[in-house]
Amino acid sequence: MDRSKKTTPKTYQVRISVNALQNIEEITGYIAFVNLQPLNAIKVGDALFKTIDRIAFNPLTFRECEELPTKTKMYRRAVCYSWNYP
Repeated sequence: MDRSKKTTPKTYQVRISVNALQNIEEITGYIAFVNLQPLNAIKVGDALFKTIDRIAFNPLTFRECEELPTKTKMYRRAVCYSWNYP
């Protein structure tokens, strides 16, 4: 038997609202221009989008969002800790 067959893992579609994208832009802009830490802003932005990508690959690793209860438990809460402030 040939066990070398590899299956691609199922990925889910993650929809990001315009409001969420604006919030990410405001957060990274604040870090870059108000705190004068442009490299840290890039790191924080990258960490946020990596967390979003992790949701697409395995959303059930994250806790259910209790503020948005549904029968299918489709809403999840992902937390990103990437604040490197001095």
